[in-house]
Amino acid sequence: MNEGDQMPEAVAQSVARADNPAAWFAQDFDGNDDWIYRFTHADVNELTRAATHSARVPLPELLAGDFPLDGLAVTLVELRREILQGRGFVLLRGLPVGDWSQALTARIYYGLGCHMGQAVSQNASGHLLGHVKDLGKDPFDPVTRVYQTNYRQPFHTDSTDIVGLLCIKTARRGGASAIASSTSAFNVLAEQRPDLLEVLCQPFYVDRKDEIPLGKEPTYQLAVFHRHAGYVTCIYSRDFIEAAQRFDDVPRLLLEQIEAMDLLDRLVASDRLRFDMVFEPGDIQLLHNHQILHSRTTYEDWPEVEHRRHLLRLWLSTADGRPLPMAFEERYGTITPGMIRGGIRVSGAVLNAPIEP
Repeated sequence: MNEGDQMPEAVAQSVARADNPAAWFAQDFDGNDDWIYRFTHADVNELTRAATHSARVPLPELLAGDFPLDGLAVTLVELRREILQGRGFVLLRGLPVGDWSQALTARIYYGLGCHMGQAVSQNASGHLLGHVKDLGKDPFDPVTRVYQTNYRQPFHTDSTDIVGLLCIKTARRGGASAIASSTSAFNVLAEQRPDLLEVLCQPFYVDRKDEIPLGKEPTYQLAVFHRHAGYVTCIYSRDFIEAAQRFDDVPRLLLEQIEAMDLLDRLVASDRLRFDMVFEPGDIQLLHNHQILHSRTTYEDWPEVEHRRHLLRLWLSTADGRPLPMAFEERYGTITPGMIRGGIRVSGAVLNAPIEP
């Protein structure tokens, strides 16, 4: 167990409670679309007015005050509360991205994100606005970030408090999105295989994929599950764990570690835990990384460049986010409440928000 974590004597103890909205299963949303918020015409008008108001402010400098909203601001506060303190996710639907330029779409999305948190860098290039698109990179290269390929992304978390994805264009086929509650996964593991849950509560070596902060090593150690300050917090990207095996000084994965990850992967991909989402252009998916795992299937893109799958991504730090274990400092830079935390911090990187990939 990582120093500073607060794990009860019986590490496998379930955290399920009838009033715990974080511990959900897929069937909880059968016939229920309360997790979808549909933008109204008034909302869209507010967003376009705010974009015009903020036009002189470069995106990397944009703050919520530069992007003023009225009624929609109240709605976003409620949705943000649901993300951070409730079920952990929402889907915002109905932005007319097909009618907007790429620059206007990016500004509206970024400005809306400023009302949820502060954007942090997603890679060593300092990108505050990310582009989830197939750039032809090799998904089997251990340093490749898989979001820049059309290859499947198994269930994982990102290194931030909230991750947002805005769908601009969908693939010809495939590319389906799915999410799962990591709190429910913890509970199921506690009931079925407490021995493997114990393994997932111990540190794994994780690769930085050559995005190395000043003074840090190419790898670091971090557990998958942490019980801290009354929460179960999860941080998991199996491809980053497996990529660390390329280093001679990193111990080989133990059979019980592989078995534990295999079981976790099966659980969150099962019909019981996996909740599928079908993106439409203009959808924004917002997830609380500390309690939601997300995935994407392999996709086949359109032959025409202008039609190819394209999502915009934001990583958002929340000043009032949940307390994090001390061990997270190795990845998040700081865990101090009110400070900007998370993201990829590499010396010399200049923060920027590219409109194109």
